[in-house]
Amino acid sequence: MTHHNNRREFIKLSAAAGGSLLFLPSCESVRRTFKANEKLNIGIVGAGGKGRRDAKGVASENIVALCDVDDRRADSSYKKYPDARRYKDYRVMLEKEKLDAVVISTPDHAHAPVAVMAMDLGLHIYCQKPLTHTVQEARLLTEMARKTGVTTSMGNQGTGTDGFRAGVEAVRAGAIGKVREVHVWTNRPIWPQGMAPNPKVDPIPKNLHWDLWLNSAPFRPYRKGYAPFAWRGYWDFGTGALGDMACHLMNLPYMALQLGMPTSVEAEHSGCNNDSAPKGSKIVYEFPARGDLPPVKLTWYDGKMNGKANKPPIDLVPGKKSLGRGGSIMVGEKGTILSVDDYGQFQEYFPKGQFADFKPAEVSLQRGPGTDQEQKIYMEWIAACKGLGPAPLANFDYAGPLTEAVLLGNVSIRTGEKINWNSDKLEALNCAKAENYIKKSYREGFGVGLG
Repeated sequence: MTHHNNRREFIKLSAAAGGSLLFLPSCESVRRTFKANEKLNIGIVGAGGKGRRDAKGVASENIVALCDVDDRRADSSYKKYPDARRYKDYRVMLEKEKLDAVVISTPDHAHAPVAVMAMDLGLHIYCQKPLTHTVQEARLLTEMARKTGVTTSMGNQGTGTDGFRAGVEAVRAGAIGKVREVHVWTNRPIWPQGMAPNPKVDPIPKNLHWDLWLNSAPFRPYRKGYAPFAWRGYWDFGTGALGDMACHLMNLPYMALQLGMPTSVEAEHSGCNNDSAPKGSKIVYEFPARGDLPPVKLTWYDGKMNGKANKPPIDLVPGKKSLGRGGSIMVGEKGTILSVDDYGQFQEYFPKGQFADFKPAEVSLQRGPGTDQEQKIYMEWIAACKGLGPAPLANFDYAGPLTEAVLLGNVSIRTGEKINWNSDKLEALNCAKAENYIKKSYREGFGVGLG
């Protein structure tokens, strides 16, 4: 089967399969060998909003196709890349275009449907965080990336920075000794959450192709507020404050401590329903010992609970008078590391006097190309796509398990129960109803390969 015919067959399956989903690692394309100054042919799915920044990040290459379901939101990208062909349906774009790679900047619920189809076609993937909408999707994308051999990266951009990698090296080198306690927090949500289902129906804007925006989600009538921003607070589309920010904020301790999969996750929250995530939550993850590394208790805080900002105790950081809007604290036997930027790029060591002469650890992690810290995650992925550099540090072998661990918090929130997790079986040992939130079904015409 030729690569082009393989694409057509996938489109037919996508239209016909509906809920009978199959995993189809059928990539038969031969990837290009790149000469010194040759460029990738890239398609952007989700060209407006965050997609504008992601397009800028890969603008050194050939942006040959732009796909977006909102004509008005994508207009600035259309004007900036006038030679790029325009699409509303990513399935049509992937079928027609001869691409090397795809950048996925859609709402959470569309990440996996686009990524699976693109990887099946042998295309390299850069996908925004959280990598997926469900735990099961995170596992599937990790496995599919390995089977297809495509180059992948998740868009938690802090991973690309030199400061983040230096922080990982310091912890692994023992700067604060063994760590058993971690706290991570955010001021999100900054969009509505915790609201009751609203039956109101509004006219669909002429610029918005609502059916395509819904993608794999169950059909619901359009209402103002779902798009383009507040979707994050709705379970059908987003993953709440936890999913939105934990792949950034939990990233530094997760990588530095090599946490892997938790054995249990337990959440308390301000109240939620089957439509919307809570206004605030506190989630405790228990991670087991890893070799000579001790067990770790990681506590996540978001939003407000009982009318108060939900944050760790300030006395965890000696001498600190306030904590920022989001960050992480790693408490070690020899000291504490505080990071108060969203991406884990900058760290402070406590007690201050003890670390007055602190020197960075020996470099053990690759540094991405260039000096522009915001561009590094893109340039590292581009170089790897061309075979000119190592796999990105945020590749799906790392980003998949990180996302999987993060989203288990939402499973505990939605079940209202502690989750005792069996990672090998991808199941909650003590909670049968967790299955409803570990996996999901897909609307007809979307999600082939995700069963």
